[in-house]
Amino acid sequence: MSTDTLSNHGDHAHEHDHHDTAGTKIFGFWIYLMSDLIIFGSLFATYAVLLRGTAGGPTPAEIVDLPLILISTFLLLVSSFTYGMAVLAMNADQVNKVKAWLAVTFLLGAGFIGLEIYEFQHLIHEGFGPDRSGFLSAFFTLVGTHGLHVTFGLIWILVMLVQVQQKGLTDMTRPRIMCLSLFWHFLDIVWICVFSFVYLMGVL
Repeated sequence: MSTDTLSNHGDHAHEHDHHDTAGTKIFGFWIYLMSDLIIFGSLFATYAVLLRGTAGGPTPAEIVDLPLILISTFLLLVSSFTYGMAVLAMNADQVNKVKAWLAVTFLLGAGFIGLEIYEFQHLIHEGFGPDRSGFLSAFFTLVGTHGLHVTFGLIWILVMLVQVQQKGLTDMTRPRIMCLSLFWHFLDIVWICVFSFVYLMGVL
């Protein structure tokens, strides 16, 4: 067997190992998302049980600022689109576009978190904090847990921006961008459930 044949065989084996490693990472991340889904499912169930436990405090209809929530929802939905554009740019090996779309996604996600913090501060200022009733406790826990996940996602985006800037699109950064994509779209789906179940049903 020639040296060139051995070299090509080694290159193919090396590439195959990288694909296997990336696939294992993404599969493992799917398992993590399923465990996270159980957590959110439990929080939704708790909210449903405590929905009427207002203890003389405000009802859902009295605390929901629907125009504000619509803006928040728009920001998060658009951020899911922009992250998808980052993945497409990654598949096309366009490093600068990947960084640009990740930066736009970060700004949209940061805007979402900023509006959520404003919502929480406003409610607490009005005397409607999580200690006011069982309903408000469940509301703050469910919405806040999602917001905490988005915050972790924003930190992750910043880390990926630094890594792509320093290392480019490599066998290390590509699977991480894909895992973050799964995480970000997962949060988008969870928020649609929060928006529908907590906010829309709250004003009906």
